[in-house]
Amino acid sequence: MNTPIRDFVRRYAASDPVRLHMPGHKGKPMLGCEALDITEIPGADVLYHAEGIIRASEENAAALFGSARTLYSVEGSSLCIRAMLQLAQQYARLCGKTPLVAAGRNAHRVFLEGAALLDLPIRWVGAGEELLSSAPVLSELEALFEEAEKPTAVYLTSPDYLGNELDLAPVAALCHANGALLLVDNAHGAYLKFLAPSRHPLDRGADLCCDSAHKTLPALTGCAYLHLSQDCPKALLSMAEQAMALFASTSPSYLLLQSLDALNPLLAGDYPARIRETAGELAQSKAALSAAGWELCGTEPLKLTLLPKPRGYTGEALAERLRKAGMVPEFADADHLVLMLTPETEGLSRVTDFFLRLPAREPITARPPKRSPAQTALTPREALLSPFETLPVERCLGRVLASPCVGCPPAVPIAVCGERLNEDALALFRWYGIRELAVVLGKNDDLHKN
Repeated sequence: MNTPIRDFVRRYAASDPVRLHMPGHKGKPMLGCEALDITEIPGADVLYHAEGIIRASEENAAALFGSARTLYSVEGSSLCIRAMLQLAQQYARLCGKTPLVAAGRNAHRVFLEGAALLDLPIRWVGAGEELLSSAPVLSELEALFEEAEKPTAVYLTSPDYLGNELDLAPVAALCHANGALLLVDNAHGAYLKFLAPSRHPLDRGADLCCDSAHKTLPALTGCAYLHLSQDCPKALLSMAEQAMALFASTSPSYLLLQSLDALNPLLAGDYPARIRETAGELAQSKAALSAAGWELCGTEPLKLTLLPKPRGYTGEALAERLRKAGMVPEFADADHLVLMLTPETEGLSRVTDFFLRLPAREPITARPPKRSPAQTALTPREALLSPFETLPVERCLGRVLASPCVGCPPAVPIAVCGERLNEDALALFRWYGIRELAVVLGKNDDLHKN
């Protein structure tokens, strides 16, 4: 499989031209990659209006993933999520319907912010006790489609941050029977396509999905895909580039485009076999850890998520021990420890031995506070675009949340902007170490106070 983007850039760099164009480093090394860092010069094509080398490379990726169209993102899955929402809104209007998205409550904050910017109404589903895995059950979605105002799209996260995969096929069937789109945030699962059989959302009925190539494939940070399935409404295929361009920078990184381009022959070669081999090795490690008494969660084959409290540890304490031993985890909070592996990971046996040698201690029984239904005071758009002030959590009871106030990872909002904060919500913010909140500054509040 060819690499048209990489080949063009390398030929250009080898010609050693006088660069009278951006970027300002003119190909002179400071980091060492500058010679291959170009802008949209003639022959380099134009991202989101691709007709040349970028389009050819994207078609290579589409063939690998089995999509009708795959578009590159050099701004991560965040850009793709916003574009999916724009396409869902356009689809609803093409059908003469009022846009409405039913979304799993564990959606990434980018979903919430994108919906707010587009003024796209949301119906939250799956608001269970577990913040990071609050996915809806099928009966919840079935009930929504029985209502007068039916969703025009369903948005789900699979795999979620802890490695839980959803059964997407029945959800896809429900959506399609009701003329709705299924959108899937598959940021953590690009590699699922290359298992045997594939566990990728495109092969389980998703119409649109995003993959972060950089999370689970050997690509540079920021590399991602927006996929449109073979069964996706054809009108959306011609709108996808404009939807991406609506939110994207007009100065794409050609270093990242080359990374995506170089990935294609790798995925067309022996890399899928390496993915499957690593998944098999990790399955053996998981079995050994389970047999030793460690509690695990998630079904994702290249993610190891431990629930350490029954063993007498917090996730944060284990993360600190790992770092001191020269191993850096993906994420830890009080209740979880998340490790992400790929075929590039070295030392899986070392990781396994680390946990097997840790003695069991008295179980920790403390659990996160429970969530309770919150009153909606403003739409997410109204709240997100309102003037705000930042206050300590203790002073936010009854105030309206202006911003999700959560970092990445895991970037799952504890409360939704526009909700009036109750005691349970504040307890959750404190549990996850968030001490200050952005709350809407009302017309009766003093704009000039310190």
